[in-house]
This record gives sequence, structure tokens and C-alpha cells, in this order.
Amino acid sequence: MKPYIDTHAHLSMLSQGDIPAESRISELFSAGFGGIIDVGTKAEDLPGRIGAFAKFTGVRFSAGIWPSPESIAGRGDLIRVLERGIVEAPQGAVVAVGECGLDRHWNTAEAGVDPVEEGELLELQLDLAERLGLPVIIHSREAAAETAAALARRPAFRGVIHCFSYGVPEARIFLNMGCYISFAGNLTYKNAPGIREALGYIPPDRLLLETDSPYLAPVPYRGKPGEPGMVAETYAMAAELRKIDPDELLGQVSENVRELFGFTVKPKAAGA
Repeated sequence: MKPYIDTHAHLSMLSQGDIPAESRISELFSAGFGGIIDVGTKAEDLPGRIGAFAKFTGVRFSAGIWPSPESIAGRGDLIRVLERGIVEAPQGAVVAVGECGLDRHWNTAEAGVDPVEEGELLELQLDLAERLGLPVIIHSREAAAETAAALARRPAFRGVIHCFSYGVPEARIFLNMGCYISFAGNLTYKNAPGIREALGYIPPDRLLLETDSPYLAPVPYRGKPGEPGMVAETYAMAAELRKIDPDELLGQVSENVRELFGFTVKPKAAGA
């Protein structure tokens, strides 16, 4: 296996799809997989994830609060929990804050979500990232303009729009803000022409690839639970669409991971 890096996976959620996370990760690294960023969604989940997966030298972590209604309501207390977890983590384990952001697909008025309060949860995490000197993994769904407005107030922002689901106009805006853009398994779906067009617009030095496991499994696994090894299909599709050598793409993405996250390891399986 090539040394792919999956820049966004939720390893602790793989069991929801009956995927034995630890044994699968061990298999991947034994076969030569490059690395995984295990992404947080709850204020308190970081210690448990580190306890489960830090034994793999190719795994790094982010810590963030996804904008669920419960997290939005408790944002003041939860941001303190999040910061404490990051500060107390082993040195070098945490490479980003996130995922955090805005989700106007699920967080509607009918769902009882106040968009101002949702924005405040994002702002608190952007503040935290600035204090700690970490990049940010941004979740943005049906909220391109609102996300851009929040980031525009942060001229020093460093981070990535993960699982990019917009088109070229939105990509241009985020790139002008200095963002990296990451594509997930939905890049392989035939009903995603806008996403595919946007992929071709992204400069080589701003491109990242991910699975968002256990979600958005790429073709030919669509409809099944995703896992990090499936990122190979997304790399293959991205190389085909960009008409470049797959190894060149892999090298460029690996360099981008190093630049944004400071993530450079030569992984091996735990216990190897």
C-alpha cells in the first residue's frame, strides 16, 4: 500500500459500522499506510481517543466541538473542557482544533438552533486556536457565506475547509483567505459535478484528501461504512480528474499535511 494520509477520520466511530478500529489501523500501517488525523467532535472526547489510538505512531489528533444543539447551548463550559484536554494532551499529539463550524442543513430554526449562538461556538474555537497556535478544521455545510464571513474577521486564520461541498466560486473565496481545501469520498460520486470542478481549481499546495470515516465511503464502497484505507479511492479519483501522476499527487498532499499540521512521521504498527 502507498503511504496515503487520511486527513480527516473519526476512528472512535468506526465501531458503529462494525469495523474493528484498532485491528484495521494496525493492518493499514503494517501495509505501509502513511498517516491519519483522528478528528474530534465533542469537548470531552480527546483523552479517550488518545488512549485508544496514540499507540499508533502514524496517528495524530484534532480536538473540537461539532455544532450540535446541545454543544451550542453549553458552549461556555464546553470550551473550557476542550482547552483543558488539549493543554493536558501529550506534546505533539494534537495538531489542530476542530472540527468546528456551521451546519445550516441540520441546524435550522425548526431544530431550535439560534444561528447567532451557533456562530459564537465557532468563534470561541477560533479564539482557542489562535491562543494555542493551532490550525483549524472547519465544517461548513450549506453555510458558505456565513463561514466566509466568520473567517474574514480572522486575517491570521490557518486551516482547512474539510469535506468541501461547494463549487468554484466558494473555493475561490476560501482560497483567498488562505484556506486549504479537503475533498472526501463524495468526490467519487457521479452526482457531484460541482465538487469535481472545484477540485480542478485548487492549487496543488492547498489540496488535502480525506475519508471523513465512517461517513461518505467512496465508490465502489458507497453505502458502506467508511474507513481510512478507502482514501486510496479518493486519491485515485483526484489524480484522474487533475490528470497528474498518482505518486505526484500523493507527494504533494503529504507536503501540504506537513505545512499545515506539522505532521511528518514514518509510521509503523503498534507493537512493531
